[in-house]
Amino acid sequence: MSRTNKLLTVTGLAWLFDAMDVGLLSFLLVAVKQEWGLSQVQVGWIGSVNSIGLALGALTFGALADQKGRKPILIFTLLIFSIASGLSAFATGYAIFLVLRFFIGLGLGGELPVASTLVAENVPANTRARTIVLLESFWAVGWLVASLLSYFVIPNFGWRITLLITAMAAFYGLVIRRHVPANTIAEANIVKKPSIGERYRLIFSRLYRRQTTMLWIVWFMVMFSYYGIFLWLPSVLVEKGFSMVNSFGYVVIMTLAQLPGYFTAAWLIEKWGRKAVLTTFLFGTALSSVAFGFASNITLILIAGMLLSFFNLGAWGALYAYTPELYPTQVRATANGAAEAFGRLGGILGPLLLGIFLAHGYSFELIFGIFGLAVIIAIIAILTLGHETIGTDID
Repeated sequence: MSRTNKLLTVTGLAWLFDAMDVGLLSFLLVAVKQEWGLSQVQVGWIGSVNSIGLALGALTFGALADQKGRKPILIFTLLIFSIASGLSAFATGYAIFLVLRFFIGLGLGGELPVASTLVAENVPANTRARTIVLLESFWAVGWLVASLLSYFVIPNFGWRITLLITAMAAFYGLVIRRHVPANTIAEANIVKKPSIGERYRLIFSRLYRRQTTMLWIVWFMVMFSYYGIFLWLPSVLVEKGFSMVNSFGYVVIMTLAQLPGYFTAAWLIEKWGRKAVLTTFLFGTALSSVAFGFASNITLILIAGMLLSFFNLGAWGALYAYTPELYPTQVRATANGAAEAFGRLGGILGPLLLGIFLAHGYSFELIFGIFGLAVIIAIIAILTLGHETIGTDID
């Protein structure tokens, strides 16, 4: 196995565990709502608290990865989310579950920008973006595993056992410790590491202010729509009149469309470029979101949901590939984490607003139209502020 494929596989499996936990949360929201008699707003807060942890994790551990190295921070964040996930299986009520979801988010939020930065710095320029999109494709596999666990395990054995399964990811830290390089190629070339304050001043300097502004807008809008839609997807199907078991089954079908979305984006991104692929897939996301809101029968719901999964997750892969290419090595993980952290504010707002909208009887057409509009704003930011990075060497 080549160095690139080995690194992709090892970090991709860590990515899979992250996705499995986030995917499980969308199903857990349905289960804990029924078990604890929660309101729509309380359910929305579970997703939002998770995103608060994700934001702080990305901000904190992205900066620490530039200071302490990619590998130790990757292992540490994996342990945080795995241990908190296992403990949450024993939560006795809403409040303690919220606290543990925060710590799960903290670990997840830190791991994602560190993993994508690590891979970006160890892959040749001509295959870098494709490799990172393929890294993102492990997210779809994680969601698929979460969907299958939820469909077969939760109705028969309860939601707590699924959290114990995700906690086993802690043991994967041993694999990362053995097979991930101690320093990335780019890290080894840094003579002096700037302080955290110096790194943040640099990403907002005249040299990088334009791409920082663009990325923060795009990450915010993409996360606002993604978490607002996908964390609530099983709940929305229940609200549309389907049973919990049937809703879980339909989400499994929709999730299957994520993999071809990733693979298509991975194939196109070295041919069309980052901006073209990202804007195309985001436009498809906007149209699919509106279509899902108007879907009135199961056939239309499944078609719109599969298109939404295809385009939205393909866009995610392109965004993860694009972001680290816009900054130099000494600030790359910091900038990557900061963009994701700001985006997590959208991940907080999306699920919370959807819960409020449902509680006030807003129509699905209006709700999913708002998510579609958010994605259009992201497209405008890319077209007006972004620049193409295809074939660019990163130092």
